[in-house]
Order: sequence, then C-alpha cells, then structure tokens
Amino acid sequence: MVLIHVQKVTPRVSYTFKHICRRILKLDVDFTAKIETFIAHDGPKFSYGKQPLGKELYFQSVELLFEHGLNDVDIHVQDWEETKCFFQVQHENAALPFDIFAATFYLLTRYEEYLPHVKDNLGRFPATESIAYIHDFLKDPVIDIWAYKFKKILLEKYANLELEEKKFNIIPVVSVSQAFAYKNKGFLRSIGGGFRDLWGLKLDELTDRIKVSLGLKKDPYDTFDFIIDLQKQKKRKAKVLFGLGDYSNYEKNIGFNHLKHRTLIKHIADYLDVGLKVSYEAISNLSILTKEKERSENILNRRLKYVICGFFKIKLPEAYRNFIELEVEEDYSMGYSGYPGFRAGTCTPFMFYDLDYEVQTPLVIYSFCLANLGGEEFVKNETFARNEVVAYIEKIKKVKGCFIPVFGNTLFSDLQEQPYWKSILEDIWNIDDE
Repeated sequence: MVLIHVQKVTPRVSYTFKHICRRILKLDVDFTAKIETFIAHDGPKFSYGKQPLGKELYFQSVELLFEHGLNDVDIHVQDWEETKCFFQVQHENAALPFDIFAATFYLLTRYEEYLPHVKDNLGRFPATESIAYIHDFLKDPVIDIWAYKFKKILLEKYANLELEEKKFNIIPVVSVSQAFAYKNKGFLRSIGGGFRDLWGLKLDELTDRIKVSLGLKKDPYDTFDFIIDLQKQKKRKAKVLFGLGDYSNYEKNIGFNHLKHRTLIKHIADYLDVGLKVSYEAISNLSILTKEKERSENILNRRLKYVICGFFKIKLPEAYRNFIELEVEEDYSMGYSGYPGFRAGTCTPFMFYDLDYEVQTPLVIYSFCLANLGGEEFVKNETFARNEVVAYIEKIKKVKGCFIPVFGNTLFSDLQEQPYWKSILEDIWNIDDE
C-alpha cells in the first residue's frame, strides 16, 4: 500500500486517485492529512499539495480537486514527451510538470460538458467543442498514458513496490436500432416501404422486400446468427443492446411486444449479455426510460444492467442520474458519433462522478473508441477502417486498457454493401486478451 499525504481528503481527491491507482495501476492507496502519520510511515509514500513537506516524492497540485461546484477553469494544453498535458505546475521539486490528478478529474467527470457550449442538431455535446479535439489528443487515452508515467516515477523511487498487472481486454458492443429491415413491420409499413422503393427505382430492395415478406429470404438486418456463432467460437463479454422505444421520428424498430422480436431477444440472451438501447425520447425522461426498462426486464426476466444511449446522446448529469435511480450498472454511451477517440480521455472503465452533488456514484462508464458511425471515410474505405481498428487496439494494448468498438447490426447486412465489416469483427473477436 502507498500512503498519500494530502491537505484534505475531498471526494474529488479520493475519486481521482482511486481511478489512476486502483483501476489503472492496481495499486492500493490510503490517505492521510496528518504530517506525523505520513512521516512515521516507513513504506512507499508521496505527497500531493501546494508545497512539499520535505524531500519526499512530491506531486504539486492545482486547486481543482479542492474546489466545489463548477468554476471557470483556465486550460493551457502543452506538448509533453509523446503526449499532451494541462494544469501545468512550477515547483522545482514536483515529480511531474503538471497536475496529473486534476487533469484526470477534469476529463473523467466531463467537466467541460457542464459548462456553456454549442450543441449539435441532436442536442449533443460536439466532439469539436472538446479540448481533446481542439488540441489533438482525442485519439489517445491520455489518462492511461499519464498513469503509466506516474507508475514509472513510483518504481524509480520504490523499486520493490509490487503492482498487479492489469490485462488488456475487448468488449464488442452491438447496438440494435432495427432488428429487421422488412420482416414483421406490419402491413401498412411494408406497403409504404414498397412504394418508396418503387418510387426511388430501388428495384433490388423491392425484390428483397417481397422475398423476405414471403419467407423466401432471410431479413438482411437479421445478422444475429453471425454474432452468436462468433460467441460460440470464443467467449467474450460482448453486449447486444436492443431499442425498445415507441415508434417515432428517431425510433424505427418493430413493436417491443411483437412475438418475433421478443423471441429474438430471448434467443440472443442465451448466448450474449443483452441490454437496452435507450431511445432518444427516454434519454432525459425518467418515466419513458422506466417504461423501456420494464419492457426489457419483462422480455428477459432479469434485471436490466447494460445500456447505451441512442445517437450517443448523453445529457449530463440527468441521463446518468436516471440510470442510477433505476439501478442500471453499466453505460456504454461515452464516445462521439462520427469522431473516433476517447471522449473521457481513458480506455479504463470508470465510475460516474456527479459534479453537482460532489459524489462518486455506482454507475460504471465503459468508454468506446470506435463506432460504425465514424465518418464517411471510416465506413466506406476498407483499408482505412482496418488500419484504424489496428491502431486503436495497439494504443490500448500498450496501457492494458479495454477496447470497446460499437457496431450496429445493420452494418453486417448485405444492404450496406460493405462485406468487409464481418471479417473485421471476426478479427476483433479472435484477438487474445492479455
């Protein structure tokens, strides 16, 4: 165990140190505000504050972890070794040139998303508004990179310090907005879709629609047997998250109560972890979210644990508070639509910290780095897509993180005319965890 001297053990201090030390580095830490206790400790230790106590290992702090609520935060991002950093410090004895803990807290809590900003057309915080995008470190898990530099400093001071090695792992996520393209849509929707195909001279799609409706061909969006076969070949903690919202401008799935839909969800749940894709309307509406949660639980006969927000829209902090109130355990929405990278700066799952209440919550955030919505070049260029996947896997392997790609079931459909996505998912699935 490492003892840390800090002027005051605030919730922010406890939250941040535990993410870096325990979640990333697997290092047990304890805190003390008493100088006598710190001096008497004969094991590994360091101080964190405005000034060092003596000649101990020392990390200089800025004010962020000792403040309450939201304040204007002055951010100056600078190059540091092969990465970036901010919240620079000046003390000559500081072990790092910046406050790694304050910078980590700022990114993990999504502090900038609470501040005034311009939203996109779906009411989301845009990637282009983030400091990570503006200063070109969105594509790097900077918190994990910083943590391993911090680890190196600790080991240089305390060579006998034993740290459990964290393992790289992969969690593929499949988000299901539409389980079927043509099947089980009902008479009016099928007829309407047929007329649209005919009007747009989409004769191949019209032919497919008729064949599927007559039972002569499998629905092109029903790609779940492919995913189940992958799971049978190699067990993974993969997630399949189904949309169960009411039909609207944003939700086009078949009815949650349709027997074929319920049967499909139950079948997949025999092999993979199944959860809820929260509808656009439910993201910030607790009553609608409760209704969708009950639908999921009634189908699966088990408590809802996993969610992803439709369109990756996270309205902070309301959306996460609603998940917590309904005892959801894990969220997979933390990422940007159209911009690969690390929205919260980390590839290690972390707890949601509510900045308004200054409290760490039980909700675990799993941050994805790639989604099939990642821009025209990413979606339509096989070489680019494969290179991006490999690049992110290598980055995350270096810091023993968690690689989470998000795919839509429709991406593996013949309608997309991108057959390489199946082989990309196969390649991802078969990579060994370390």
